[in-house]
Amino acid sequence: MDINLGYIAAVFVISIFSVILHELMHGVVAYWLGDQTAKLSGRLTLNPLKHIDPVMSIIVPVFLALIGAPVFGGAKPVPINTRNLKGGEWGFALVAIAGPVTNILLAFIFFLVGHFSGMIYTDGAGGLICTTGMLLNMGFALFNIIPIPPLDGSRVLYALAPEAVKTFMQELERYGFIVIYALIWIFGSALAVYFMNGEKAILTAFYWIIGIR
Repeated sequence: MDINLGYIAAVFVISIFSVILHELMHGVVAYWLGDQTAKLSGRLTLNPLKHIDPVMSIIVPVFLALIGAPVFGGAKPVPINTRNLKGGEWGFALVAIAGPVTNILLAFIFFLVGHFSGMIYTDGAGGLICTTGMLLNMGFALFNIIPIPPLDGSRVLYALAPEAVKTFMQELERYGFIVIYALIWIFGSALAVYFMNGEKAILTAFYWIIGIR
């Protein structure tokens, strides 16, 4: 297996940078909505040690990069006290969606820089960084909007779902990321298709925004 060390290094650095901003924005939006839990827990910081989960932030993205699969990952969830949030469950949904939206914005920034500089159409270091940053953040966003606890998409589902579904999701959440690891292990092929199609759709939207149909 050929290993592109430049690509692996880019994945490592950009994934850490991206998950930090993802989790930081969860805490910032929660703070704006009245909950200081993240602030009091020291999570409103750019210090990577406060946010990084060794498995989901480093091992999973780097492993996926090594095998040539679509790259995704996550970080330690920011603590939120929903009782303090303005808007109740909808406030919590807004806090949750702030993370994936941040990743989409980061992907768009990498796309804009790469497109207008022409770097994403070349094989140089700049193209590698822009393309990796774009695809990695798309992957983070697509992974986190899956509506399975404790991922961000589940928080939006909580605001919409009937009580029976909410109760089931609360039980499921007790097992935390064990469920997510099982999901990756069992449905790896289906997830790869989901990520490839999702990234294609997002990239099409980016080109549409800049006027390329």
